[in-house]
Amino acid sequence: MARDIELRLNPDLDPAPFAEAYARDKLVRIPEIFAEETAAAIEEVLMRTLSWRLVFPEPSSEPGGREQVAMLTQDDIARLGREGMARRMQGVLTRASQNYGYLYHAYPMIQAYTSGWDSGHPVHQITEFLNSPEFLEFGREVIGASVITKADAQATLYARGNFLTRHTDEGHDRERRAAYTLGFTRSWEPDWGGMLAFFDDELNVSRAFLPRFNMLSLFDGTVMHSVGTVTQFAAAGRYQITGWLRDDPPASASAGG
Repeated sequence: MARDIELRLNPDLDPAPFAEAYARDKLVRIPEIFAEETAAAIEEVLMRTLSWRLVFPEPSSEPGGREQVAMLTQDDIARLGREGMARRMQGVLTRASQNYGYLYHAYPMIQAYTSGWDSGHPVHQITEFLNSPEFLEFGREVIGASVITKADAQATLYARGNFLTRHTDEGHDRERRAAYTLGFTRSWEPDWGGMLAFFDDELNVSRAFLPRFNMLSLFDGTVMHSVGTVTQFAAAGRYQITGWLRDDPPASASAGG
C-alpha cells in the first residue's frame, strides 16, 4: 500500500487568472495543480491500490421505483458469471443507445470514508484534503463562490468500452456550484476516446479535452457534457478523481458528507 502522502496545492499557483477565465467561460483547466511528487503519489494510489467497483444504471426492481446504481465488486461479477453480466451489459448498451447511461469503474471516496472502508488506506488522506480549507478556499476563489462547504469525490477508471453519455449536473437543490475533475492520466492519445466534451444548444461539440496528468478542471455542470467511449485499442486506463464543489451544509467537519 502507498505511503502517507504530503498533500498540498502547488504553492506557485495564483488563482486570480484562473478566476478570470472561469468568470468568462464557466470552464477552466489548471495544470500542475500539485507538485510532481504529490501528483505521482496520488497516481500510485489510483493505479495500484484501489478495489474498483463497476458502476452502471439499472431499472428499479419495483414497478415505478427509482433507478438503481449498480456498483459491482470483482466478487459480484464472478458470482453473476458470463451470462449474467452479458444480460446486464446488454441493458446498459440499450439505454445508452437511447442517449442515457454510463459504465465505468469507481471507488466512492466519500462513502468509503464515512462507512469506514479500508481503514488506514491513503485514499482517505486524499478525501480529507479535498475537504480541507486549502482546497475548498482555492475552489471558492476560482469559481467566485462565497460559500463552498464540501467536495464530493469519487475515483474513476475508464477502461476500454467505458463511457458517460451526455448530461447535466445540478443537484436536488442546485447545491452543486461547480463540477471538478483531477486528472492523473499520462500520455493519452486522441484516438483512444475518453475525452471530456461539452455541447452547444444544437448538440455540436463546442470543446473537448484530452485526459491529462496533474490537471484540475473546474466547470459549470449545468452545461451539457459527456465522457466519450474509450476505444478497444486504448493502451491505458483513464484515471481521475471527480466530484462537485457544493454549498449545502457539511455532514461533518472532516468527511465532507
